[in-house]
Amino acid sequence: MDNVKTERTKGEKEPKTANRSEKESGLKSIRELPYERFLRFGAENLTEAELLAIIIRTGTKNKSALQLAEEVLQLARYPKEGLLGLYDVTVNQLQGISGIGEVKAVKLKCLAELSMRMSMARAREGLSFSSSGQVAAYFMEMLRHRDTECVVLVCLDAKGQMICERKLSEGSVNMSLISPREIFLAALECRAVNILLVHNHPSGDPTPSSADREITCNVKEAGDSMGIPLLDHIVIGDNRYVSFKEAGLL
Repeated sequence: MDNVKTERTKGEKEPKTANRSEKESGLKSIRELPYERFLRFGAENLTEAELLAIIIRTGTKNKSALQLAEEVLQLARYPKEGLLGLYDVTVNQLQGISGIGEVKAVKLKCLAELSMRMSMARAREGLSFSSSGQVAAYFMEMLRHRDTECVVLVCLDAKGQMICERKLSEGSVNMSLISPREIFLAALECRAVNILLVHNHPSGDPTPSSADREITCNVKEAGDSMGIPLLDHIVIGDNRYVSFKEAGLL
């Protein structure tokens, strides 16, 4: 039987078969739609870059939102490992990434701040201020990422519940420069019955310095004489802490 050659009528086009590059492009577009992936699979199944891409929302002519998110993560990993560095990077540093303007940078910093506050709100639930470990856990996320020293006064009522927390200093100020007078003026203003001191060591090592010991001793003596006892002084490091009370230093 002769082979029959089927001729196409004039103007009839060959069926278009997607080539490899087109298929790969299609797959890539699916992979790079974090918003749609969120709706299909849920937030828990997205990568850190995909979650950030949703916050960033739009890319540029040359970069997708996902690529911008990956650059943000790369920048954040420089001061700290993983997402923790996002809390430390500044708006100006974020704007150093091509495609990240002021609005996107501010959104990312707000995300970091909200994450920290959510961690603190969860830690506050059922918090007992008589437990050094619980107090340390409460302030850990707030203080352990800072690259400068921050001193916090915690004022308690007669039942051991927190009345208020006051930042006494933040920045390059050393703990040794905080005076008992400054501490107790704030304590009296809050009508504190007892107080706690909490501060961080940017080095990540919570071992109390000689200056820490000296100011703690001075504050304890002043508190005892004023009837507003210092119950504990907690030094926060990188996911570690030292309690003066637990260490027998108070």
